[in-house]
Amino acid sequence: MKTVLSTRILTLPQKELLLNSGIGFVEYDALNISLLDFEIPNYSTHVIVTSKNGAKSFLKAFNANTNNQPKNVFRFYCVGEKTKRFLEDSGFLVAEMTLSASLLGSLIISKYKTNRFIFISGNLRRNDIPDLLSKYNVQYQEIQGYNTLLKEKNFNTNFDGYLFYSPSGIKSFLRLNSLPKTPLFCIGETTAQEAKKYSDNIIIANKPTVENVLVQVVKHFKRK
Repeated sequence: MKTVLSTRILTLPQKELLLNSGIGFVEYDALNISLLDFEIPNYSTHVIVTSKNGAKSFLKAFNANTNNQPKNVFRFYCVGEKTKRFLEDSGFLVAEMTLSASLLGSLIISKYKTNRFIFISGNLRRNDIPDLLSKYNVQYQEIQGYNTLLKEKNFNTNFDGYLFYSPSGIKSFLRLNSLPKTPLFCIGETTAQEAKKYSDNIIIANKPTVENVLVQVVKHFKRK
């Protein structure tokens, strides 16, 4: 039986997807997320979030402030279908959704550059959004809404594949481990860019979801 390492704890349906395909797995959370307290500025209702963690931190801040405007005055510009779904399920309006931060930044530049934005970020965020907004003189305020902590764990065995869901997850894993030549399954291009620093054996999900990462794992080992 092939066995893979997931750097995120999987849901029961996700686990069953692997097990029903005859693939074993070991799982752990390579990252620990803590939401921070902050006040939402009153001057803008255009909000950029590049992850579900950013959306969760905004919701926490919104719920903590009873003087906030109604939810429906905010317009969100987000990365990822699950982030979009979380925001909409929480009662917010999503103006735009893309599959990567770089695509979102380009879309904002082309269609919304006269707006003033709030950008909810984490402590390990990449520079894609800030660099683009600054380059084209788009007004924004960056607010750190959450911290991402790397959780170190050593594995004394090599796996047939490694599942990564963010660049930070790769960095966390490599604190105490090295990567063999077996495939690295990445949730998207941004994660793959980090993985390419350490391996050429990379398989990227067709859609940036955990489920599609698992689909790529199943397809890969079925071909073998």
